[in-house]
Amino acid sequence: MATMREVAERANVSIATVSFVVNDTKPVSPETRARIMTAMAELGYQRNAVARALASHRTRIVALLYPALDHRIGPTVMKFITEAASVARERGYDFVLWPVANDAEQMSSLLAGGLLDGVLLMEVQLDDARVDRLIESRVPFALIGRTSDANLPFVDIDFDATLEQALDYLTGLGHGHIALVNERIPDSTHYSDGPQVRGELAYREGMRARGLVPHVVSCEGNPLDGRRAATEVLRLEPRTTAILSMTELAVPGILSELRRTGLRVPADISVLGVSSSSEMGALSDPVLTTLNAPATELGGLGVTALIDQLEGNLAGPPQILLDCTLVIGESTGPAPTRSA
Repeated sequence: MATMREVAERANVSIATVSFVVNDTKPVSPETRARIMTAMAELGYQRNAVARALASHRTRIVALLYPALDHRIGPTVMKFITEAASVARERGYDFVLWPVANDAEQMSSLLAGGLLDGVLLMEVQLDDARVDRLIESRVPFALIGRTSDANLPFVDIDFDATLEQALDYLTGLGHGHIALVNERIPDSTHYSDGPQVRGELAYREGMRARGLVPHVVSCEGNPLDGRRAATEVLRLEPRTTAILSMTELAVPGILSELRRTGLRVPADISVLGVSSSSEMGALSDPVLTTLNAPATELGGLGVTALIDQLEGNLAGPPQILLDCTLVIGESTGPAPTRSA
């Protein structure tokens, strides 16, 4: 195994300068840092993470706290995680996914050990006890989602603009009876103001602004409950000609149940996935029209906001809203005449 002395000789610098880079204890010019990093790569030098943490009082570990006990990890979330990990690695940080319940007490035990330099928190609510606990812990953090505190750093989907785009698209195709299938979280007490509620509110306001009647059905994020949701939509409003789904993992069940009832997609009824991905759309039959979540951008921007905060590069907390992108597939088309 290569030593620090060998790295110093290869990079033509002192051992102390190599130590500054390895342990992140003093600033080094970008040119010198690049030369040392190249020498480390060529020699196969492995940093001692424990020694580095002791020397710099930092672990260079950031964690994504994701409520995987409440949410399944679908293709869109995986794109977010992959990009966040990639950007963290580029910035010299280790990135860990920490599946937790949506619970402030459990989160406190994770923060107490001093293992993490910073935290990304997902599925944030407007009134969120977990955010209060992060503030109390003094562990730097960034949010994927928003609270009611305008002074906190966040990146999030602009659900108002996204649902407006969805309704503009469908009404432009002549649809007037448009239902929303929203995600129901098993323990809904933790989700009073999350993305599910923000999306539903934007849908209801958009429908009423257009003189249309909103119909909302909630289901868990799985195909079996998607089947039940499709049945419930048609029971509530038999004239429904378009369904918006905010739970991508339920979409295969929705499409399957519509076929079972004899409805053709999109000739009789259109289906559009909101805050989804083209990868998920391609798994559907027919290929799903989607409003693609900016998962890659959210992952990169979230980690960047956190690491910039750790390194003192922020003039103020970033507060970024991103739109979803409409990708037209095979599951949407003009409204049938029965919608009149």
